[in-house]
Amino acid sequence: MKTKEEFINNELIPQYNIPKQNYTPKEKILLNEIRENLVDLAISSGENFLIDEEKLLNDIKIFLFNRLREENQNTKVTNEYLDNLSSKLLRDIIGYGKIDSLLQDDELEEIMIIGINKPVYVYHRKYGMMKTNIKYTNEQELTELIDSMARQINRRIDKESPILDGRLSDGSRINATIPPVSADGPSLTIRKFKKDPLTIIDLINSKTISLELAAFLWICFDGLGVKSANAIISGGTSSGKTTTLNAISSFINPKERIITIEDTLELQIPQEHVIRMETRPANVENKGELTMNDLVKNSLRQRPDRIIVGEVRAEEAITLFTALNTGHSGFGTLHSNSARETITRLTTNPMSVPKIMIQAIDFIIMQKRIYTSTGVSYRRISEVAEVVGSEDGVIQLNKIFEWNPETDRIDNVSITSRTLTQIANLSGQSLYEINKEIENRELVLKHMISHNLHTENDVKGILELYYANPQKVLNRIILNR
Repeated sequence: MKTKEEFINNELIPQYNIPKQNYTPKEKILLNEIRENLVDLAISSGENFLIDEEKLLNDIKIFLFNRLREENQNTKVTNEYLDNLSSKLLRDIIGYGKIDSLLQDDELEEIMIIGINKPVYVYHRKYGMMKTNIKYTNEQELTELIDSMARQINRRIDKESPILDGRLSDGSRINATIPPVSADGPSLTIRKFKKDPLTIIDLINSKTISLELAAFLWICFDGLGVKSANAIISGGTSSGKTTTLNAISSFINPKERIITIEDTLELQIPQEHVIRMETRPANVENKGELTMNDLVKNSLRQRPDRIIVGEVRAEEAITLFTALNTGHSGFGTLHSNSARETITRLTTNPMSVPKIMIQAIDFIIMQKRIYTSTGVSYRRISEVAEVVGSEDGVIQLNKIFEWNPETDRIDNVSITSRTLTQIANLSGQSLYEINKEIENRELVLKHMISHNLHTENDVKGILELYYANPQKVLNRIILNR
């Protein structure tokens, strides 16, 4: 069932109302019978105790059809009623109770449970922070929800380990706390990701990135096969770093072998040849921990063309930069507020990357989340700085693009680009030819925008065609104008 949104204009925080799941007395009896007769069987027969949702839904439909036919021999049960009731019962059985409909809403970025007898809050992609009509009035009910999520991801949360951090099977990131960490009772925060990830075309349409900058980064990260640029994407919490990294990773040549390394799997790289690795905390005996540094070291033994580190924080930074300095290409994200601060964070504890190694990265891409007085925020790439060398021990940066808040445009403020010059020299082409190629790629992106080709499959398909035969794609675009 779709959620119903109602907005109360005279309130500071808009209301997000969820229709309550109302069952007739007969339907409640059927729900209990289904739980007893079907769920145990579905779980016990499923591999690794995983529920096969499609099979379970079909079993529920068959059960309901037989039971309702017995009780309503003179009344016809419509297929629509059977389908709706089956779906509603399925979500009630295997879902997440009161907040299940919130998890199904692809327009929500965040779900926030802040305690007992307090409304559940959500962050809506369009309307910002909203207050729902859902409350948990029983601490045990909320604790059981958190426990069930912990069991699904093979983690535990108790007084000895009162913090839970992980991801659900749909990719949503969860963080939960219980007393004594959270004094007012259990809390739960769920960061959701769109089922259809935002692509580079989506980011251009939302003005997070400009068309010109996207085409520039495309040629830099592809490197015409001779010099693939490396980049760190920096910004504050929830500034959209991971989303941007996902989107620009579509520019990686499909022939490359990519390895991603994260604390919690969030990246959804569109290429096929991808190995995803995730860190693992120590078990109850304090054994079995796998750190980011362990995984970065291991990735170097897997012949990667591109290493992508979800969030650079500590000693893995040196390992990553060692790899970049020995011919590998890579991306990473980092918490920082400016390009200069990014350099400072990389070269001081706990990362402590030697300054001589910093020159292995070509670009620092800064992203910001801009808040408005209405409570709705938007994201912008605020700066793209090129690392151009070192002078007297100070890393030199060349600003290439900069966001102008007055015009809400991302302007090209560069005179020259070291990266483009290197690509030209190594490929045997002139800078004029390189800039002409950027214009061609801008034309391809503009074509996708004008024809509303924005899904992951759309973008992936056209980019792969371009890599296979660029002139053929350009001719088709020109003929279709």
